[in-house]
Amino acid sequence: MDHSMTTTCLTIPGYRVVHTLGVVRGVTVRARWIGSQVAASLRTLGGGRIPEYIELCEQTRGEAFAWMVQHAEQMGANAVLAVKYDATDLGNNMTEVLAYGTAAILQPE
Repeated sequence: MDHSMTTTCLTIPGYRVVHTLGVVRGVTVRARWIGSQVAASLRTLGGGRIPEYIELCEQTRGEAFAWMVQHAEQMGANAVLAVKYDATDLGNNMTEVLAYGTAAILQPE
C-alpha cells in the first residue's frame, strides 16, 4: 500500500470511498535497552531533547504503523483512514504502541 493512502482524515482528496472493511490495527511492545536508559537518564539532568527516547519512539510507532498497513492489505484495502496511535505502559520498562484506523477501498474520482 502506498503510504500516501493513509491519513488521519476521513477522506483523501481526489478519491471516493467505495467500501469500508473495518478496523485494522498494528501492535508492538518495546522495552528500553539499559544502556540507552542510562544515557537518557543522564541527559534529563540538563534538560532538552533526549535522542535515545526519540529514536525508540520513532522506531516503535513505525513498527506499529507497518503492522497496521499489513493488516489492511490482508483485508484487501488500498487505504487506511482515520489513523490514530495509542500507547500504554506495561511495566517499568515496557510500552505497548497501537496504530489503528479504518481499512477502506478507495477509487479516484
